[in-house]
Amino acid sequence: MASAELASVIEMLRAMPPVGGDTIPEMRATMEASTGVMPLPEDVRFEPVDAAGVKAEWAIAPGAASDRAIVYFHGGGYVSGGIRTHRLLVADISRASGVPVLSVDYRLGPEHPFPAAVDDAAAAYSFVRARGIPASRIAVGGDSAGGGLTVAALLALRDRREPLPAAGICISPWFDLSLSGQSMDTREAADPMLNRTRLGMMARGYLAGTDPRTPLASPLFADLTGLPPLLVQVGTAEVLLDDSIRFAARARQAGMDIELEVWDDMIHDWHAFALVLPEGRQALERVGEFLKAALG
Repeated sequence: MASAELASVIEMLRAMPPVGGDTIPEMRATMEASTGVMPLPEDVRFEPVDAAGVKAEWAIAPGAASDRAIVYFHGGGYVSGGIRTHRLLVADISRASGVPVLSVDYRLGPEHPFPAAVDDAAAAYSFVRARGIPASRIAVGGDSAGGGLTVAALLALRDRREPLPAAGICISPWFDLSLSGQSMDTREAADPMLNRTRLGMMARGYLAGTDPRTPLASPLFADLTGLPPLLVQVGTAEVLLDDSIRFAARARQAGMDIELEVWDDMIHDWHAFALVLPEGRQALERVGEFLKAALG
């Protein structure tokens, strides 16, 4: 049974959607405003860095192991979000896993359309390896669009024959920019954050005319052979629910080691509300357990 706090979070999101607005600039502004009020932990270090030409920032929780790393890609529909909007979530992941997290400020559409985000994601991963951290001690991850970008980056690295990271995490991922999942309609009333109209505007801004079924844009349609283990977490109150369910089925057919966790009643990116939401804290604990096991 969902916590009492969940109802309060949903009420807040319906009153002030964090990705609200009718244009991409409005979406960016509302996301910045809604996340800017979140208090940051005083014991986590935030260190900006140039990751091979890509703006990025390390989040380092107390005791984080310096010989491992997580490369993280924020959500925001490929057209909004950034280091600042996801600083608290990234800090929470560093604390849960005991590993420094590199938050990647990849280029956004429509100014920098597909495949700019994929190129930046792969470059940031290569930057971490160039610092002397082996692929076996690196994980990648992201939420929402960043969850899809996580798999897109893995596909790009695989096709370039680069050593792949040990594992990946995908939180409420967006794997299908063609919006073909049934939950896009069946879960719309339950989802306080996303809908077909909003996601369609984001997809068009990122794709700039590219076929939405292109594998590096929509990993649901990719050949998934050879990818490392993945943890996918999604809620039943998400329009993106079917993205994860269909992706997991295809991943298993391709021989991937994938753990799909479907959390009852949870909303999109519920981890981001861990300050007030018990289920957010529980999901982050699970993420930390998975990453600790994967990275040794």
